[in-house]
Amino acid sequence: MDRKMLYMEMTDHLMKDEKPSVYFNNLINEPEFMKYPLSLLRSMRETEQPSVHHPEGNVWNHVLLVLDEASKFKHRSRYPEAFMWAALLHDIGKPATTENKDGKITSYSHDKVGADYSRRFLMELTDDKRLIDAVASLARWHMQPLFALKGMPYADIETMKKEVDPGEIALLSLCDGLGRLDVDRELEKEKMLIFVMKYID
Repeated sequence: MDRKMLYMEMTDHLMKDEKPSVYFNNLINEPEFMKYPLSLLRSMRETEQPSVHHPEGNVWNHVLLVLDEASKFKHRSRYPEAFMWAALLHDIGKPATTENKDGKITSYSHDKVGADYSRRFLMELTDDKRLIDAVASLARWHMQPLFALKGMPYADIETMKKEVDPGEIALLSLCDGLGRLDVDRELEKEKMLIFVMKYID
């Protein structure tokens, strides 16, 4: 399939499907996904995650859950198309950054790497610079609510605010948190409310 046509088809499913996961989970098995840049999505299916945080398994399983959560919240986004693409690509940096050392699985800096990878991915499919920039920024900063709430040294809220709408980050981070098996939905919503009240003017 022509990449421009594929981009339009993928966007259509992101924007219209109640459960975009069905389309994308079928699509990833197509031969085209063995080739770059679509292989960047396929590689998420082969990337493990710590079961204590992600009982759903690999990164792709998590992304599919996040997609379906994002479809419920996209009406709250100021830029729904970028929001949905970010839901698909927010963890695209994990395959390149994931390490398993003596059973401890980490993916440090996957947010920073993911910003670059999401930009590269979309540049192969579209020339919509506004969308590409927005998705890359959302991928770059999607971990900030977690970092801030846990008082981690990776938090940089002031720079985040200069580069992206913090409300969009809060919305994406909420879907990221909800996109897991056996999650306490009310607790995730409460944490994001605390983030919004504490860090968003």
